[in-house]
Amino acid sequence: MLTVSNLHAYYGRAHILDGISFEAKAGEVVALLGRNGAGKSTAMKAIMGLVPPARGEVSFAGTRIDRLPPYRIARLGLGYVPEERRIFTELSVMENLEVGRQAARDGVPGWSEDKLFTLFPNLAAMRDRPGGRMSGGEQQMLTIARTLMGNPRCVLLDEPSEGLAPIIVEQMARSIQTLKGEGLSVLLCEQNLHFSQAVADRAYIIEKGQIRFGGSMAELAADASLREQYLSV
Repeated sequence: MLTVSNLHAYYGRAHILDGISFEAKAGEVVALLGRNGAGKSTAMKAIMGLVPPARGEVSFAGTRIDRLPPYRIARLGLGYVPEERRIFTELSVMENLEVGRQAARDGVPGWSEDKLFTLFPNLAAMRDRPGGRMSGGEQQMLTIARTLMGNPRCVLLDEPSEGLAPIIVEQMARSIQTLKGEGLSVLLCEQNLHFSQAVADRAYIIEKGQIRFGGSMAELAADASLREQYLSV
């Protein structure tokens, strides 16, 4: 579904991504793990075209996308949930969802408001509430729901558990498992290893812009020295 090959990206002269390669298959949840500043968020922005790749290739659903503008990448069915959420604070929940609406896609689960309210029951009780009057967890749910209104084939989630109360993190984990059950591919950037273990099939560890590990979550869970070297704070 999503393949990244030898991807390089810069901020000015700073070499942030140094030839990373990884993939996410259809219906698979993949975690991109690493400490702050490792390059996780930059990898997602480079995939979406928000940070222009200097070298390398990104392919999505059989189409090369690393030279496409972000709006064309989104129209192909690649959804992106940024760490900053970026909801429209003056718009209601329903209006935020309408902004994200795209046409149905063949072979892809379709999402309606009612289906999203089943996925995120918290939002169902606040359909007319402005986004700016919601908690951080509620805003995170709304951001994901708005992305799903685009009927994506694959969703990129940047730090979905960061700053959320434990009960909301549990709800978020269940929601990601539901997305997987619907057949979506999910790539999530995370520092929270426990959260990632609850939802992901495979993981990659990124450190200083390079992939240091790629394998199953079971392999990572069994290797304490690897976790200590690359994930401990």
